Amino acid sequence: MEAVVGDVVAPEDLLKFEKKYNNELVKGAVSKETKFEYAWCLIRSKYSEDIKKGIVLLEELVQKASKDDSRDFLFYLAVANYRLKDYEKALKYIRTLLRNEPGNKQALDLEKLIDKALKKDGLVGMAIVGGIGLGVAGLAGLIGLAVSKGAAKS
Repeated sequence: MEAVVGDVVAPEDLLKFEKKYNNELVKGAVSKETKFEYAWCLIRSKYSEDIKKGIVLLEELVQKASKDDSRDFLFYLAVANYRLKDYEKALKYIRTLLRNEPGNKQALDLEKLIDKALKKDGLVGMAIVGGIGLGVAGLAGLIGLAVSKGAAKS
């Protein structure tokens, strides 16, 4: 699963699908396939702004999709949000997919990966908050010590 979320699009592929998308856009109608291909390339970019553009396209697609079509859109919305480290949103999308397809192995694997990242992120956040708390307590202790030594001298 790490290979799926870590996959980076080749710049020439991104350009090719961007050109195809823009050509259809100029003509007035972008096919569902072209929009998906372009979004799929965007979410595999190394640039967060591209990933965000891909999310917008996938969200448009999922709103108009049948249950069958929504599978890929929801999966890649979860992947894109995972890549942006927005684990809560990633989990929301993958769980929506799993409500429709509880036995989807790829979705279950991605859910585990997201859960793991969410726990790790939460532990890091708790460690940071804990470290700040210890630092403040330590500083208060030093100030208290300095004040008491100053009071003892007078």
